[in-house]
Amino acid sequence: QVQVVESGGGLVQTGDSLRLSCVASGRTFSSLGLGWFRQAPGKEREFVARIGWTNSRTDYADSVKGRFTISRDNAKNTVYLQMNNLRPEDTAVYICAARAHEYARRDDFDSWGQGTQVTVSD
Repeated sequence: QVQVVESGGGLVQTGDSLRLSCVASGRTFSSLGLGWFRQAPGKEREFVARIGWTNSRTDYADSVKGRFTISRDNAKNTVYLQMNNLRPEDTAVYICAARAHEYARRDDFDSWGQGTQVTVSD
């Protein structure tokens, strides 16, 4: 069983940057495909980004492409989501996900964190 714990959320203003972190445990970190999702109030959870075993294989939702960057540090068992040029529509609970696969499909993650709140004000 993989456990994931997010941190780094907060209240920021439009145009600001924020970096989220997620620590995974319970399985060899380098064997995990990892991802970030988000859920805004009243909306379904949506895919944000995913990363394979190395930083060379990544994928992003169109809404965040060019502004967000996912990366991982296997030595620290941590995956990051660097979010730049934040907008009010990015406001959501950001949730880290994992799966024991080289590059999990967007719809195939099976371990989820509790999430960290990101609020972007006008």
